[in-house]
Amino acid sequence: MFGAIIGDIAGSTYEFENIHDHEYDLIPENSFFTDDTVLTCAVAYSILNGTPYPESLKKFYNRYPERGYGTLFQKWAEDKTQHKGYNSWGNGSAMRVSPVGYAFNSAEEVLLEAKKSAECTHNHPEGIKGAQAVAYAVFLARKNNSKHFIKKEIESQFGYNLNFNLESLRKNYSFTESCKDTVPQSLFCFFQSNSFEETLKKSLSIGGDSDTVLAISGSVAAAFYNKIPDKFIIFAKEKLDNFLISIILKFEKKYGV
Repeated sequence: MFGAIIGDIAGSTYEFENIHDHEYDLIPENSFFTDDTVLTCAVAYSILNGTPYPESLKKFYNRYPERGYGTLFQKWAEDKTQHKGYNSWGNGSAMRVSPVGYAFNSAEEVLLEAKKSAECTHNHPEGIKGAQAVAYAVFLARKNNSKHFIKKEIESQFGYNLNFNLESLRKNYSFTESCKDTVPQSLFCFFQSNSFEETLKKSLSIGGDSDTVLAISGSVAAAFYNKIPDKFIIFAKEKLDNFLISIILKFEKKYGV
């Protein structure tokens, strides 16, 4: 879980002020956690406690209401009678799904649970596909599969093109909230890197919806490398409150992360 959360915090200050320098500071003092972190913890909370996803997502939104939520999600979360999806194809389903990739032990379970975590809000096919692709990539990464195998599986299962040019992305990639134009680019940055830190740096350098791009790529990188430098863990804990930290630690203890 820390992979996604560190990615979110590291990208928070660059979401609307993109940079294209992979040597930039990953842990600036003015960084903060956004809705990506809040809703990732909400998904983990649901898994830990058997709480329906809509209930947890609304609970966490109400606890942390000013964290950059999308307009449609905010409207859904504030409606006490609404628990069905609003046909979103946005990347919100993918940014929050990484706990699913850790908590379930077969590809079938991961894909089914990722769908469940997405469709209460993001029930558009692209919203579901994005969540499934990220959860499946995390699952494959923690099972010690090679990057080549993970890439081929994601391409085969979901039809994503994962063959980009990094310099071209840095020049031409722009802000988007769609799953179909966020998930492939985020995964590409992971495939192009040799460490957790390098994954974040390359992800930051392409711009776009930076906190979400880094949350996605960071979640897969953390599972693959199985080691996050201590400085990033310390950095994240300084930005989080005790409630969020307690959920992360309970989840990591239960699922052996």
